[in-house]
Amino acid sequence: SFTAPLHQSPLCASLSSQIFEWWYFRKYGTSFIEQVSVSHLRPLLGGVDSSSPSNSNTSNGEADSNRQSVSECKVWRNPLNLFRGAEYNRYTWVTGREPLTYYDMNLSAQDHQTFFTCDSDHLRPADAIMQKAWRERNPQARISAAHEALELEDCATAYILLAEEEATTIMEAERLFKQALKAGEGCYRRSQQLQHHGTQYEAQHRRDTNVLVYIKRRLAMCSRKLGRTREAVKMMRDLMKEFPLLSMFNIHENLLESLLELQNYADVQAVLAKYDDISLPKSATICYTAALLKARAVSDKFSPEAASRRGLSTAEMNAVEAIHRAVEFNPHVPKYLLEMKSLILPPEHILKRGDSEAIAYAFFHLQHWKRVEGALNLLHCTWEGTFRMIPYPLERGHLFYPYPICTETADRELLPMFHEVSVYPKKELPFFILFTAGLCSFTAMLALLTYQFPELMGVFAKAFLSTLFAPLNFIMEKVESILPSSLWHQLTRI
Repeated sequence: SFTAPLHQSPLCASLSSQIFEWWYFRKYGTSFIEQVSVSHLRPLLGGVDSSSPSNSNTSNGEADSNRQSVSECKVWRNPLNLFRGAEYNRYTWVTGREPLTYYDMNLSAQDHQTFFTCDSDHLRPADAIMQKAWRERNPQARISAAHEALELEDCATAYILLAEEEATTIMEAERLFKQALKAGEGCYRRSQQLQHHGTQYEAQHRRDTNVLVYIKRRLAMCSRKLGRTREAVKMMRDLMKEFPLLSMFNIHENLLESLLELQNYADVQAVLAKYDDISLPKSATICYTAALLKARAVSDKFSPEAASRRGLSTAEMNAVEAIHRAVEFNPHVPKYLLEMKSLILPPEHILKRGDSEAIAYAFFHLQHWKRVEGALNLLHCTWEGTFRMIPYPLERGHLFYPYPICTETADRELLPMFHEVSVYPKKELPFFILFTAGLCSFTAMLALLTYQFPELMGVFAKAFLSTLFAPLNFIMEKVESILPSSLWHQLTRI
């Protein structure tokens, strides 16, 4: 039969292996043959013993690296997240698109239940209603529950929900947050006096502290959005002094953005000196703000042509190194700052070093880069040089841990479908695999057609060869017509 010899042919076996190798590389980013050789064949052929101390140290190092990668893929609350009613919903009304994904909103619901509820909420009727409200998926049901809670008493969390989701303007949200502040301060003072009377009161005080910090931070953000930037800066500074241990809200990132708006670069440097520390977690805001300050010192006079002739000065070298450091931390940001990729509304949660963090940073900080003369030009000339310093494959980083491999999956969950997620590093197929796969596929097709239609393929081959040699025959005829026949006869004899 036809299928048996074709199935057993070495050509088809080679083709199948090449196709499998191509599929495996596309899916996992590594060669199957190389993976098998390293994992299984090398120990059999006398490779490094897995029980040796050196290999044990390597394994421990790899385990530490993996743990770091998992921790870097943690999703964080966006410190500059927009207001759902006054900003996200207005975008939906205008464009008909949903800027937030279900996964992102579900994370926000979990945050609200963590920060705004406690085990003793059932003792207060309004808090019991709000505990159910934070779990509601339907926005209208949440808003109705908040109004129901306010009919019972002044409930700070009910005002928060209405300010976040029902208010259609920032001014209306600010008014509701001021009412929430009045109610929240009263609860905070009462629970502060009782916090040492038992674990139940301690949990209430922790909840009331979270509520108060959240309200004050959102009020500061309202002032910033309404143009009262100096007032916003004062509120943020006071909040950081009053609650210095609550770093999980990342209020310093709100403060940095407001200080940049005021062009108060000395205070920005002072904040960076405190938070850009090796022992503290980094962010795109920290790294790129540090790069912006160093670029500001040289960017107005920077010229790539002059720098290539005379070399970089010390200040220029410091600026370039700061840009390289920032790009290594988050390689997605430059395309948004240079407007090579379109921006969307930032999500409510971000993944550090991911595309979601890049969008959140560029959305608020692009204006600050544009304000510094020549800063974007310096970034454009130098940012791609970062990738020449980072090893590839990314088995180790240069200044930071290796870039985590989980960012693409998490960013696709956080960002809306209409946005094209930025991927780093892009998986590119080597030319050898593409060439070999194409050659094997073409050869197998020819063999199949020749086996099934031998006469037709013979005619096709003759026609193909005649067409292929037609230009050569034409040239030969022209040469024969031009050269004398005697000379041509002598040449053919030679």
